[in-house]
Amino acid sequence: MDEKLKIKISIADRVYPLTVELSQEEGLRSASKKIDVMIKQFEENYAVRDKQDVLAMCALQFASKSEQKQIDNAIDGVETMDRIKKINALLDQYLND
Repeated sequence: MDEKLKIKISIADRVYPLTVELSQEEGLRSASKKIDVMIKQFEENYAVRDKQDVLAMCALQFASKSEQKQIDNAIDGVETMDRIKKINALLDQYLND
């Protein structure tokens, strides 16, 4: 089991103390940096009323990327299974001839 680590993550000018597995630290720090970069981009490019709106847009963007990856992986899985079935059919045909 990984060692627990107490860290502080800053997002949108707020600090969040967290206790995490040592193996999670790098990913969390990287994610918080990406969120802050995205916040700056939204604030520069859109009329934003408050941080809540910006954070909601960041959440939507991250969630949509995750969902799209799952959709793409599911499609790839179906295509892969179709290819395997065709190969199996060809092998059956070859072996039975």
